[in-house]
Amino acid sequence: MKININDEIKSVEVQMEEASKVRMKILIGTDDGSENIIMRHFTIAPGGNTPYHTHNYEHVIKEKKNRGIAVDENGNSHELKEGQSLFVKPNEKHQFRNPFNEDFEFLCIIPNPLKIRDQQ
Repeated sequence: MKININDEIKSVEVQMEEASKVRMKILIGTDDGSENIIMRHFTIAPGGNTPYHTHNYEHVIKEKKNRGIAVDENGNSHELKEGQSLFVKPNEKHQFRNPFNEDFEFLCIIPNPLKIRDQQ
């Protein structure tokens, strides 16, 4: 068993093209011995967004703090609030935005992309 103290994990700026004001922490990952899943914590500052993107794996989102916007593959915006969860299918285009005045925080759990790549 591995227990991490989330507040002690370093947050890094997301370095993806078209990402703006997005920070991420790996709460549980390969460094913790997890071979199959990764749990990430994202913070999007006011006015920030992730890229409008796809990837070949599914993931689940747990809205953690404040509120934000999820944009679906049709370009429709959906407000996310505390207590909500979201499922994104493989290759489904999506984006997260924060047009509000407080940081938008969510957890994102994905399969280990390196393991998926190795299986292809």
